[in-house]
Amino acid sequence: MDKEAAVLILSGGMDSTTLLYDIGQKYEVWALSFIYGQRHVREIQAAEQTCRKLNVSHEVVKIPNIFIGSSLTDDIPVPHGHYTEESMALTVVPNRNMIMLSLAIGYALSNKIYHVFYGAHSGDHAIYADCRPRFVSAMQAVATICDQKEVHLRAPYLFITKNDIAVIGAQLGVDYSLTWTCYEGGEYPCRKCGACVERSEAFAFAGMVDPLLEGENK
Repeated sequence: MDKEAAVLILSGGMDSTTLLYDIGQKYEVWALSFIYGQRHVREIQAAEQTCRKLNVSHEVVKIPNIFIGSSLTDDIPVPHGHYTEESMALTVVPNRNMIMLSLAIGYALSNKIYHVFYGAHSGDHAIYADCRPRFVSAMQAVATICDQKEVHLRAPYLFITKNDIAVIGAQLGVDYSLTWTCYEGGEYPCRKCGACVERSEAFAFAGMVDPLLEGENK
């Protein structure tokens, strides 16, 4: 039996890549990545590599660079430390997920696809309003009335942590060497930004070694 199709917003980071492997067992995945003026494209490159490896359809969409005031899009130093620290608010890109989800829903409907996934998780809730349950619920409500056909918005990791996602990834055999999480775009992860700290904790929790850091010591 042919698999039902689904659109996945694939950043190339740890969460969305794990979700790609996860839902790929049930769905034919059409992956979408976005260039929105972020300071580097390492994640996009990682997404392309993963999709080639898994033979997954992949489109890269360029959004006009309209976002300001974030360390991810402006010449503002990336804050260091854990996500729970107040300084991590500098990494907020205003309304980014609503814009990306709207485009993903339009892309899905254009291709007669009625499932859209993204990788929000509970660790995002404190900082990112567009990763919280009430945001997902509101977007789901809109997705059911924006067209003649209802689109089902899915965020299956919404109530679990990045640690849990790492465990799922270990079970699925996710190739994390083809992911990029660091907010910086260097040859190796900086190990200091909130994204790096959270990734490191997740790998440790799952009993894994981050393959991106293995290469650093060679």
